Amino acid sequence: MSTVLSRPADGTAAVERPQGPAVPKPQPGPSGAERPTASHRLGAMAHRAGRAGWKSLAVVLFLALWELGPQYLAGPSTRVFLPPLHEVLAAGAGLLDTGQLQSHLQASLTRSAAGFGIAVVLAVALGLLIAWYGWLNSFLNPLLELFRNTATLALLPVFTLLLGIGEESKITIVAYAAFFPVLLNTIAGVRTVDPLLVRAAKSLGLNSFRLFQKVILPSAVPTIFTGIRMAGTSSILVLIAAEMVGAKAGLGYLIVNAQASFLIPDMYAGILTVSVLGLLVNVLLVALERHFSRWRTAVGAAT
Repeated sequence: MSTVLSRPADGTAAVERPQGPAVPKPQPGPSGAERPTASHRLGAMAHRAGRAGWKSLAVVLFLALWELGPQYLAGPSTRVFLPPLHEVLAAGAGLLDTGQLQSHLQASLTRSAAGFGIAVVLAVALGLLIAWYGWLNSFLNPLLELFRNTATLALLPVFTLLLGIGEESKITIVAYAAFFPVLLNTIAGVRTVDPLLVRAAKSLGLNSFRLFQKVILPSAVPTIFTGIRMAGTSSILVLIAAEMVGAKAGLGYLIVNAQASFLIPDMYAGILTVSVLGLLVNVLLVALERHFSRWRTAVGAAT
């Protein structure tokens, strides 16, 4: 500890005042901002870990209930129809070892991706045209309202009769289920574009193609991707239902065949695979949405 001399303002004798140990100040970083210390970094990591733990707590509790409930909270008959989680995971591992799960998953992914891709391309193109041309909207809107309010699975017998029980009917019904969420959100996204941006782009001499490319599509991307995410979920659910009827491969076939053969753990393993697949598809689509919407984050940070 050191002392310093301080002279009062009235001119009296200086008085020694103790001075505590010097406290090191955070060093500025390359950009002039203070660099975080090790304690700050550990605190930030603990905060993120706490948030992640809280968000996953409900899932952990559900899995724990699934594991312990059939063993300790239910009778032996219930365990036959609802096996514990470890038995389901063991059945899934057995399906992986034999290669059955991979083959069924590949068949479902191929059908779902084909139908989903067709739906996205057609729905985005048609949605842009409908939103841009009012006469086309007034002409097609009654027909679109009729079809979008028709349950997809109610048309499954129609697709099966017209296209057979092969791949065509399943891909078509997936495309039908994914078409309308993307179409409606594309129309809504284009209609919510700021008219001032459109007029400013036209005053700069942009033609219709450049206007769509530089103004309309970037502004409508978040709304369009909302429809794409809804369509991704719908395509998987509808496909699973379609594969339960007239299919020899796919996750839907695996589930219904395991149920008919009384292989209950295999059935739940197939259901769990569908859930994980839907979650991964949603995460992928969210990442794509963030990638194509980076300009909004940049503009927000700049302002």
